[in-house]
Amino acid sequence: MDELIVQGEISSKILTLRGKQVILDRELAKLYQVENRVLNQAVKRNLDRFSNDFMFQLNKEEFENWKSQIVTSNADVMGLRKMPYIFTEQGVYMLATVLRSKVAVDVNIAIMRTFTKLREFSKHYNALAKQLIEVDKKHDKQYKELKKALDELVSSSRLVDEKVMGFLK
Repeated sequence: MDELIVQGEISSKILTLRGKQVILDRELAKLYQVENRVLNQAVKRNLDRFSNDFMFQLNKEEFENWKSQIVTSNADVMGLRKMPYIFTEQGVYMLATVLRSKVAVDVNIAIMRTFTKLREFSKHYNALAKQLIEVDKKHDKQYKELKKALDELVSSSRLVDEKVMGFLK
């Protein structure tokens, strides 16, 4: 499969929660081609590998907010009784040590590459945003100077008009 297509599919599954880029257990299960319960069982058997900065569960408020934003079929919604596990990049990497299939290894490599590409994009995006802010500030200053000059020109033009009108009377 084309690497760009795979990275596009993966990046569409990466969310930002609690200021971290994460992937939900159900999305990882689909990518790894295993049932969600199988993925979660493997994780539960190896909980010592998944510290809080690698994996966490949504709190009730986050869970309700997430459920309300999902536009899925009823079959997908029916699987939302339990709060999903959320995996950070490090947690996804740790999954590679728990799920040992060929698919899991290949998918893990693609996910790691996607996270890397997103970080690179983010750096370039932030640099571009800073440049745009600077350009905006510069143009704002130029705009203010131009407005001041136009105001002075209009003001002096009025004085000239008043003098000419006074002279013509």
